[in-house]
Amino acid sequence: MDDVAEQIEITVDGRAITARQGQLLPDALEGSGIYLPHLCYHPSLGPVQTCDTCFVEVDGNLVRGCGVAVKPGLDVKVDTARASEARHEGIDRVASNHDLYCSVCDNNNGNCEVHNTVRDMKVPGQHYEFRGKPYEKDYSNPFYIYDPDQCILCGRCVEACQNLQVNETLSIDWSRDRPRVIWDDDVAIEDSSCVSCGHCVTVCPCNALMEKTAIGKFGPMTALSPQARGPYQQLGRAAIDLVKAAEHTTGFAPIFAVSEVDAAMRETELKRTKTVCTYCGVGCSFEMWTRGRDLLKVQPQPEAPANGISTCIKGKFGWGHINSEKRLTKPLIRANGAFREAEWDEAYALIARRFNEIKTEHGPDALAFIASSKCTNEEGYLMQKFARAVIGTNNIDNCSRYCQAPATESLWRTVGFGADTGSIADLEASELLLIVGSNTAESHPVIATRMKRAAKLRGQKHIVADLRRHEMAERADLFVQPAPGTDLIWLNAVAKYIIDNGHADMDFIGDHVERFTDYKESLASFTFEFAVERTGLSREELQRIADMIIEADTMCGVWAMGVTQHSMGADTATALCNLLVLTGNVERFGTGGYPMRGHNNVQGASDFGCMPDRFPGYDFVSDDDVRARYENAWGVTLSTNKGLDNHEMVDVVHDGKLKAMYVAGEDMAIVDANAQHVQAAFEKLDFFVVQDMFFSRTCEYADVVLPATPSVEKEGTFTNTERRIQRLYQVFPPLGDARPDWQIHTELARAMGADWHYEHPSEIMAEATALSDLMSGVTYERLAGFKSQQWPVRDDGSGHERLYNDGEFHFHDGNARFHPVQWNEPTDQLDDEYDLHLNNGRLLEHFHEGNLTDESPGIVFKIAQSFVELSPQLAEERGVKAGSTVRLISRRGAIKVSVEVTDRVQGRQLYMPMHGKKNIEAINVLTSSVTDKDTDTPAYKELAVRLEVLEVDGRPPLKANNQRNQPRHPTSGVEVNRKWQRDDYERPPKLRPTGSGL
Repeated sequence: MDDVAEQIEITVDGRAITARQGQLLPDALEGSGIYLPHLCYHPSLGPVQTCDTCFVEVDGNLVRGCGVAVKPGLDVKVDTARASEARHEGIDRVASNHDLYCSVCDNNNGNCEVHNTVRDMKVPGQHYEFRGKPYEKDYSNPFYIYDPDQCILCGRCVEACQNLQVNETLSIDWSRDRPRVIWDDDVAIEDSSCVSCGHCVTVCPCNALMEKTAIGKFGPMTALSPQARGPYQQLGRAAIDLVKAAEHTTGFAPIFAVSEVDAAMRETELKRTKTVCTYCGVGCSFEMWTRGRDLLKVQPQPEAPANGISTCIKGKFGWGHINSEKRLTKPLIRANGAFREAEWDEAYALIARRFNEIKTEHGPDALAFIASSKCTNEEGYLMQKFARAVIGTNNIDNCSRYCQAPATESLWRTVGFGADTGSIADLEASELLLIVGSNTAESHPVIATRMKRAAKLRGQKHIVADLRRHEMAERADLFVQPAPGTDLIWLNAVAKYIIDNGHADMDFIGDHVERFTDYKESLASFTFEFAVERTGLSREELQRIADMIIEADTMCGVWAMGVTQHSMGADTATALCNLLVLTGNVERFGTGGYPMRGHNNVQGASDFGCMPDRFPGYDFVSDDDVRARYENAWGVTLSTNKGLDNHEMVDVVHDGKLKAMYVAGEDMAIVDANAQHVQAAFEKLDFFVVQDMFFSRTCEYADVVLPATPSVEKEGTFTNTERRIQRLYQVFPPLGDARPDWQIHTELARAMGADWHYEHPSEIMAEATALSDLMSGVTYERLAGFKSQQWPVRDDGSGHERLYNDGEFHFHDGNARFHPVQWNEPTDQLDDEYDLHLNNGRLLEHFHEGNLTDESPGIVFKIAQSFVELSPQLAEERGVKAGSTVRLISRRGAIKVSVEVTDRVQGRQLYMPMHGKKNIEAINVLTSSVTDKDTDTPAYKELAVRLEVLEVDGRPPLKANNQRNQPRHPTSGVEVNRKWQRDDYERPPKLRPTGSGL
């Protein structure tokens, strides 16, 4: 948007200022240096209009400034007696609802908006006596508290919950004598539908909602806080009451002066550091507030490009792994069947000797490397450079092979770049989202907030196709449940219907797309009749899907592992991409294809060359000119052989041709399919190096284990699902003797004889971008703070929010392509013995096998173990109930797991989270070695099992009060009209009635 063109002139107290049309008054005035008090207003939430502290005069009328939008000719008066009187009455009412004890409050860090507003408005003292509310503090949630006595009823938390996160748990009960924020229909937080996303805590302008990690830790006197529940709580209360008694005489000024000194003292120890989340591919960025090695709070900022002020339970609260006692802090070397601690030089020397011996005896292709999608772009670049330039092999891969390689392939086939065609903003703006095989609310919760918000506030339509009824399915305008592995059929059938009935975008196709005739002919067998027969969908459902697509002016396709982790993963994803191309939904704002990237840097790991056939920037290793560029830069001769992907590596180990592996940050022994087959391969290796933060299942097979650091103990960059590159800064020094992965790679390369001397990740990025046209304009300076770049990035630093805005696709002729696909039966079919289909996927609270999230006690309190979901009908048939223990047996292995009975699954469909680090509980003991025919991505979702009952009685894996079992309570938001309609509400500047509950 052209901000300059939007600038208009308005008048404020007789002074002309410029502002953007439509901008809300608090932001417009702040931009011109004019102070307008406000407490309920937040730029990420919009006007709430509850606090009454922002009154101004417009056209002679007294109005709340936060509800005034800039328009031509606007004349605002701030500095009038009537407006000032109204604002001061508003802040007096606020102060009466808040127990001010700033110097012992953990929120006295310069950002308490109640404190700052009372100070800046020069409020002399307590005009209305504070009266405690008749409600107990709520400590029930493991992560945060609610203190009604501190709550000013601004409603920010409610607005954030209802209309930003759209979990729809919080509201204000305005009908009470003393109104308060309630969870659902007034239950304890832990008994509610709260998902612990932290939005409410982030936007709270005071200490009414506080992180438990902060309480009693921020300042020298905060152990005295009434919220701390420690041995000094009573002493603190007595001290507060003493100050309150003096406050009647002194007023606020001297008390606030002391608290300002206290806040300044805290700044000497308090550190705020920007970082990027280590979990999923959304790419949330935020500040971490720390004191020593204590993480006090995670505070997202409005300028965060991917998430704004949004977080999920993991990003806000899931950081227990940082200081876990289980962290690896010294290198380990296997000796006589056991591990012993070693120094780095000894570990490097051993690895260098064994790698060189194996390379000399068997050749460089006898070694293979797995890079981590949780490591930085710079570390991925060094890992592939180590494989190619130091060892001389292209045997390098990353975990995108397990999830997103089919999505990448489908986009390469049809539009040219193997990445999201647009941005999260496109998903928000689209009229229709076609969501296939994506449990977005649990797997990518912050992106889901944008989808839910668009649906609730703007009427965006959602079609959800999935085996399981999850939150996105419950909220969908149309939810369909095709038979497992049949998405390709109904996608092609809908495409055929659209063509046959003249609804394809033939103007776009004629100008910009190749192979339409071939594509049309390939659809001949995909009739509605065939789709009904094989998918189990009704003709009416197929018709409605087609009609909704035809009626929508803009549509985005969203898919995840429910599509990709099949033997036809790439072809199914391609069928969805074909449908987007067919309807002209790939180049305009609000359109495009969006595979949801699973890990924080799975996009970046591939972008920076951790693939067996491509250099950074997706240049082919077989391209002589490209290879020469890298040979000249690195001073080596590079292999022309296509390398092995991670699936092929396991098979070649079993064949005896692959002798050594180096795995960084990937628990391959438990996350790869057919886990026992993989573990057996590791036992056959001559030499095995594993680099990780924890002693994972994979480490058990290693000869050398190298202790690496989490993201918060290093610097670098991550690339999120929308191709957005963001910088992360070091929050803590490495724990013990652990080292950042880039430093380990550098030092190991030197031990191998390479001339590597990187001193900082910025040097690595500079080298990588100098060699890759795709990211030639990426620099650390352009990524400073919350700035970001979306590739491709030109030399001048300009990036691309959308890849194909100009109608030019990433092929030599500039045109997109249809790529015809055909359907084959899924593998691992059900039969009389293996009669149940076991679906599997993510869980909101945990990340994959739990290597990180199991170290956060609050998350374990929420979900302590893995489980399998059975439908009520199947549970009754098999004689089990919630808490029963069953054995699931596939054609490859068996596991023992607890039962959760739920209508989220139906019939003979089961669902199990990918959570568990031991063979006895890990889903991948059951999965097969079958892969997608084009990309070698395991067919995790094609899994037949049988069920044996071991124990009927047991403790249910999900507590009865788990948020999944609680109904949500949607409202329009704060419903401030209900406040205004109360008998005891008088609109300022009138004084508050005596005894008012407000």
